Amino acid sequence: MTDYYSLPTARLENAYLTIDYLTHAGPRIVRLIPRRLGQNLLAETPRQQLDSPYGPFHLWGGHRLWHAPETAARTYIPDDGGLTVAPLPPAAEGDGVCLRYMEPHSGIHKEIRLRLAADAPRVTLTHRLTNLGLWPVELAPWAITQLKTGGTAVLPTPPGDPDDLLPNRVVALWPYSRWDDPRLRLTEAAIEVVAQPRAVPFKIGTMNRAGWAEYRYEGVTFRKRWTPQPERPHVDFGCNVEVYASERHLELETLGPLTRLEVGEMAEHVEVWEVEE
Repeated sequence: MTDYYSLPTARLENAYLTIDYLTHAGPRIVRLIPRRLGQNLLAETPRQQLDSPYGPFHLWGGHRLWHAPETAARTYIPDDGGLTVAPLPPAAEGDGVCLRYMEPHSGIHKEIRLRLAADAPRVTLTHRLTNLGLWPVELAPWAITQLKTGGTAVLPTPPGDPDDLLPNRVVALWPYSRWDDPRLRLTEAAIEVVAQPRAVPFKIGTMNRAGWAEYRYEGVTFRKRWTPQPERPHVDFGCNVEVYASERHLELETLGPLTRLEVGEMAEHVEVWEVEE
């Protein structure tokens, strides 16, 4: 048992990675420490908070599970207590835990199943949202990882074809984003966002068909993999991956399809994290 700014945590580790998660709040993964790097790759934002109709939502830092589309009333529901933690059944692929939280105002039950590979720098995160309310809800699972500044996010884009007459790339910008933001770099192969501490935030999103996105920091590559479903509807003009850059951190976000959940139904979104040093 360790702690994170006085919040109790527990740990999973192997020869390559150390992972700390909160045991009473969240669900939140607050530390990802590659062995050679020797420091937390995740951003630590214990004093940052967002306003909601139910009181302040504390970001804390690290990785969290939200549901889109984003609104203060349904997205920023405080999660400072009430978490339950249970070990996953033993498996050859590695140890794991299940983090569960029932949102008191939305009727949405959140769950992150976290499994660290036994002999590789790899983590599998299964995100689940279950509608335990009184009526159907339309939402999308939204997996958000806050990373420390100083690196570069890379979103691969499909190659162009001069003989193809139809568009194959869509990019979404948020109202506060500017095309001339110095953090944004557009290349033939990728959209890149440099995590520089700037007061004005920047956010960009796209439909990613490659099924991976990266954050490169001091010789370390943090990669997310997931299964794209471009044929299904998505929020934010059809985005399944987004990057948000701010003064304190960069968020690398993936989203599942927009789904109508009847009472008792569940939506699942799986990420696989890989770390290369």
